[in-house]
Amino acid sequence: MTNGPPPRVARVWDWLTGTHSTKSAYWMILGPTLALTFIGVVMVLSASSVEYIGGAGSFASLRSQGVYAVIGIILLFWMGKWRRETYHRLARIMLIVSIGLLILVFTPLGVEINGNRNWLWIGGFSFQPAEAAKLAFCVWAAYALTQKLKTEGYGKKLLVPVVFPFGALIAGLIALGRDLGTMTIMLLIIAAVLYLGGMPTIYLVVTAIAGLLMVILATLTSSNRMLRIDAWLGKCDHPTDPCYQYEQGIFALASGGWFGVGLGQSRQKWSYIPEAGNDFIFTVLGEELGLLGALLVIGLFITLGIGMFRVAYNTTDHFVRITTGAIMTWLLGQTFMNIAMVTGLLPVIGVPLPFISAGGSALLMAILAVGVVLSFARQQAQELQDATRQAQAPHVPEESVQSTQ
Repeated sequence: MTNGPPPRVARVWDWLTGTHSTKSAYWMILGPTLALTFIGVVMVLSASSVEYIGGAGSFASLRSQGVYAVIGIILLFWMGKWRRETYHRLARIMLIVSIGLLILVFTPLGVEINGNRNWLWIGGFSFQPAEAAKLAFCVWAAYALTQKLKTEGYGKKLLVPVVFPFGALIAGLIALGRDLGTMTIMLLIIAAVLYLGGMPTIYLVVTAIAGLLMVILATLTSSNRMLRIDAWLGKCDHPTDPCYQYEQGIFALASGGWFGVGLGQSRQKWSYIPEAGNDFIFTVLGEELGLLGALLVIGLFITLGIGMFRVAYNTTDHFVRITTGAIMTWLLGQTFMNIAMVTGLLPVIGVPLPFISAGGSALLMAILAVGVVLSFARQQAQELQDATRQAQAPHVPEESVQSTQ
């Protein structure tokens, strides 16, 4: 009698982890990223065209979002050729620059939009430093933990410097800008980094409780956020009608049916859904492309997640595993929160849908984050191919070599 999972379960697990594949993870990461970016540019054009009528023109969003998408894809293929050592050298620089940009938000260069002070306006261009901070922290924290694990081992000492001071500093600066959604994603990334770094459960629980208390405190101290919580609980009798955005989003999803009303034909985007091109773009997508289009997008995110999971699973390098896991948590966690938000499973907290929602800095940073993992997948596939060729090379006995000399 043999121990272990049933054959079917074992086959599914082997496929999920890609243990016997070489470049499958690479293409499972690259393909969905390109597809989601293309869908995002098209949907931003469709959802935002009405907003720009009579102003910058219906194609204004294509010029902005499209430029960021092209730049991001070019950098994606360039970064895909980098080696791990390149990120080791850049880790500290990325962290310092990202913290500096977050601090600049509170100078005259910072801009407040929709109650959140989380934008920089420099030379006619706007940028959201918190998006860069997510990527910088993923890379730096993985590098810091990798170096520390060489001497310290697992334990509470891993909290320094990942959580204290740098993780807490970044989350605190984001919180000062009143961006609760981004702060929540940042806390998820910190939790993922600690878990993948081998943090004992007790310290993970304590850290999670501290993060939850930060979110609760930020919510209780904001009347606008409390209003959103009340709307989520069904209390819609406030004069500002806090349930309006969610209800219009549900109407859009419901009217899409199986196949949608057609690309560009959404009716709810005509000023019925606030932030139709940003946080609630998934509802416009569901209305125009239907349930099948929505499931396609969800399937692309799942495929991207499987590709990243394969990279993290099939490595012995702590840096690769932690960085990949943190980026996967960021992108998939944000995807879940956005879709749950627009479908009423979570309160409306202002989290954009990666690759799809309008916002050049968010799109660019998401693509660059994938570029980091793509470089790991390429190098991993190359190392596996080299090992396979070496194992298959004919072995020449040492005695034969000596006899020919």
